[in-house]
Amino acid sequence: MDIRQIEYFAEVAKHLSFTKAATNLHVSQPSISKAIQNLEAELGVPLFYRSSKKLELTDAGQAVLVNAQQVLDAFKNMRSELTDLTELKKGKIRIGIPPIVGAAFFSKLVSQYKEQYPLVEILLTEVGTKKIRQGVEAGELDIGLTCNLIATNENLEVMSILKDPLMLIVHKDHPLATQSVTTMQELEKETFIIYRKDFTLYDRIIEECSKNGFFPTIACETSQKDLIIEMVAAKLGIALLPKRICDQMQNDTLKAIPFAEENIFLELGMTWKKNKYLPYAVREFIALAYDFMPQ
Repeated sequence: MDIRQIEYFAEVAKHLSFTKAATNLHVSQPSISKAIQNLEAELGVPLFYRSSKKLELTDAGQAVLVNAQQVLDAFKNMRSELTDLTELKKGKIRIGIPPIVGAAFFSKLVSQYKEQYPLVEILLTEVGTKKIRQGVEAGELDIGLTCNLIATNENLEVMSILKDPLMLIVHKDHPLATQSVTTMQELEKETFIIYRKDFTLYDRIIEECSKNGFFPTIACETSQKDLIIEMVAAKLGIALLPKRICDQMQNDTLKAIPFAEENIFLELGMTWKKNKYLPYAVREFIALAYDFMPQ
């Protein structure tokens, strides 16, 4: 048994297709088939049910897959660690950032990191928090900046960064614009401009509305805070945005109103995968973040 056989088996099990596995691994299908046959002969058990219609894992195949993934993870960690030893501070960091925050939030941290490690490449991907968590879990992202740290995940480590209360933004001609504070109950009849469903902030706003006995009327769901602001300025609805964003708005037609009770927050945190070898470049970024972020 060698690592290549295990890798071939895991890829076939992932797609339940020899053809797709061969395409993804850039090897011929006969080579994969032969490797799986040799593995089955060595283990003395069939790993797949083969029929003309579909491919399925046997019970033995399911058991082997669990252990195969652990072996592949360990092998990947070993290679990553050896790469660190040979390349020292070179490398790449893949970071997910939600559009609600944007790359600007990380600009100073990234700038300081690049001064220390100019050979490290930093790739920023702008997606919603839910997709960021999925990306970190799947190994597609090394680090993610996430919003609303309400859901625990045993597979992820989380470092809290800040907690920013949401404020109501309305057009200056809106009846609520005369108030110094507001409540969720007052928004029951309003039309909301809101972040998309793949943003955890969407869930928090819907949850808070539900606690107050209503489901909001939604005019638009978007990933862009600038569009949210523009739509409120066009009198197409109201919106809830973090205080830091509201404080930076430069639009005389809008008014930001705090809530009488601060029940909804944008909670920012940095997350990475547990029980996974972190490259030197990633570990140093996390260490710098601990020192850099406000306490």
